[in-house]
Amino acid sequence: MDSSKYYVFYDGDCGFCNHWVKWILKNDRKNQFLFSPLQSEFGQGFLKDRNLSTKELNTLYLWKPGSFYLTKSQAVFAVGRILGGMNAVFGHMNFFPRMLTDFVYDKVAENRDRIPSQKCLVPTEEERKKFIEKLS
Repeated sequence: MDSSKYYVFYDGDCGFCNHWVKWILKNDRKNQFLFSPLQSEFGQGFLKDRNLSTKELNTLYLWKPGSFYLTKSQAVFAVGRILGGMNAVFGHMNFFPRMLTDFVYDKVAENRDRIPSQKCLVPTEEERKKFIEKLS
């Protein structure tokens, strides 16, 4: 496990989620993020270690080993801040109450299958190195 990286856990079966993973990959100019589908062995281990549901996969998690993990809107905002540049503007929207931003996050998550997006994430050879599926 690389404690200098941020780990993004997402629903690997969700086209909308895969779209956002591709967006992070495109904007991760400093090579700060690694990714794992929640359905993977690594993702399931992350959930079990924190006594989180291994069946409800509609939440995005951002984890920095040894430091923190964030969920839902707070994870989204943190990704923006970490990416920096113009993305940081989006990342600083966390001044809205968490109850409100998580409500919006939950509504998007409930309807994500209706949102047009690509259904298949096909990472490049270099991007594949950023995906973790097995426990090591």
